[in-house]
Amino acid sequence: MALLTTGGQLIKDLETHGAIAAYVPLEGGFEGRYRRRIRSAGYKSLSITARGLGDVAAYLTGVHGVRPPHLGKKSTGSGAAVGYTYFVPPIVTSQIAHLPPKSKGLLLWIIEGHILSNQELEYLANLPKIEPRVKVVIEVGGERYFRWSPLTQVIAA
Repeated sequence: MALLTTGGQLIKDLETHGAIAAYVPLEGGFEGRYRRRIRSAGYKSLSITARGLGDVAAYLTGVHGVRPPHLGKKSTGSGAAVGYTYFVPPIVTSQIAHLPPKSKGLLLWIIEGHILSNQELEYLANLPKIEPRVKVVIEVGGERYFRWSPLTQVIAA
């Protein structure tokens, strides 16, 4: 990789394919440069981790219930003593609703993507087709240099 990278090819591939699987060096640093280049190209960036996502479709595009750990506290009433359920708005849909008018879209950068199942990866590969303003980059593994490929090719392999 060059000392200074423009990120032009990554941005072209991201706009062409919609979802990219990235292999990043384990010591980090390179993904920040690419995220900065993508932000300067007109995208708003959102970074999340794949750990604890649960149902990916519900978490990203639907209102979903979460139940924090009850820590021994019981809910009032005659229901189960597992605590209250709080409903959280969808992350991607709410971020898209608040995009600036001149923004190209939302970049969803997911770290630790190697723990996702093939079904979850397929949903994330199809998410830019469902919502065209969303672009997805998933870190699926480590490498000695920063490289990427379309997410559909990684799923097929």
